[in-house]
Amino acid sequence: MNNDLVIWSLLLLALFSANIPFLSNRKYFYKAVEAGLKKPTWLRFAELIFLYFIVGLIGLALENKVNGQIHAQDWEFYAITFFMFLVFAVPGFIYRYTYKKE
Repeated sequence: MNNDLVIWSLLLLALFSANIPFLSNRKYFYKAVEAGLKKPTWLRFAELIFLYFIVGLIGLALENKVNGQIHAQDWEFYAITFFMFLVFAVPGFIYRYTYKKE
């Protein structure tokens, strides 16, 4: 695999994954919410953090596959990627809490 292809596909996966909690009304991505109830905001953010770790693990696996090793990172790298993931979630957040009326 080409490094550029891996990077762009991981960025697109992160962009898609960051918006799933705000676009879906299913609890834990599979359980339907009871009729007349909404999924709580804290659960949406918990799912967002869970997806951050899943995308991170996929990124580590792709790095290992492409480069043959995983480069060690300090805490700054993970802080930056977490806040970048939060920025990726802004379109879904705005759609859920500004435009969609439930």
